[in-house]
Amino acid sequence: MGRGDLADEEWARLAANLPKNVGRGGRWKNHRQVINGILFRLRTGVPWRDLPTRFGKWKTVYDRHRRWSADGTWDGILRAVLTDADARGRIDWSMVSVDSTVCRTHQHAAGARKQAPRKSGKRSRPSQHRADEALGRSRGGLTTKIHLAGEGGLRPLSILITPGQWGDAPQMIPVLERIRVPRPAGGRPRTRPDHLSGDKAYSSRRNRRYLRSRQIKHTIPERRDQQAHRQRRGSDGGRPTGFDPARYARRNEVERLINRLKIYRAVATRFDKRAYVFHGTVTAAAVRLWLRS
Repeated sequence: MGRGDLADEEWARLAANLPKNVGRGGRWKNHRQVINGILFRLRTGVPWRDLPTRFGKWKTVYDRHRRWSADGTWDGILRAVLTDADARGRIDWSMVSVDSTVCRTHQHAAGARKQAPRKSGKRSRPSQHRADEALGRSRGGLTTKIHLAGEGGLRPLSILITPGQWGDAPQMIPVLERIRVPRPAGGRPRTRPDHLSGDKAYSSRRNRRYLRSRQIKHTIPERRDQQAHRQRRGSDGGRPTGFDPARYARRNEVERLINRLKIYRAVATRFDKRAYVFHGTVTAAAVRLWLRS
């Protein structure tokens, strides 16, 4: 077993959730070898063509990662891993924090074809396809932003990819609506944390109204301009928002989670041209974090 490869215990937890061979031909072969190749590229950020030969043909590794990113297989694997973790009591629902991070985009990630991609052998679009390819321009160059919700154990529950210049507040609701952890015994999946934490970037009436409608307690500091606006309105401005400094101190958990994700060089710097492939790359990194004990 090479450095960074799946251990036997990790593979046992992952193998049951992978696509099965159906019909003739048996197209899915050497899942473990291919996934180890994907994890190697994820950790080192090397071009696909430079993968070591012990992982087999680089084209096989790349094609499987691209296919699983397009048809939502990586998302399904993450959902299955979350279900297993919740059944074991490994998800800390007491505090879920939202945050975002900007990733620099390599020059090779630009220049994707304007024609929308299609799934291999099908006419439908990839599940996470974006017309803008999640590329944002700034003074420093091209950037992509990762929005996520992390639980107290420093592992992600949901992921959203957007261009780098997009704001955080409008993305809070889409990130929370992506939290869906199925229950092994059946029934509705769990979608609500016990408490939510976020920084001032997420302070808005729309977000607070949404959290109250879902009965989610939250700790989000109010911006100074919002405080001044509320005070100018007098009694019409409403009551001050509640704030618990002790709970807010736990917001460092999501920042530490982002640091753990960016250990993977293919996440810290985006090399994938297509947004749906980069989404699969970040999701594979999330799966790797959940598999570790």
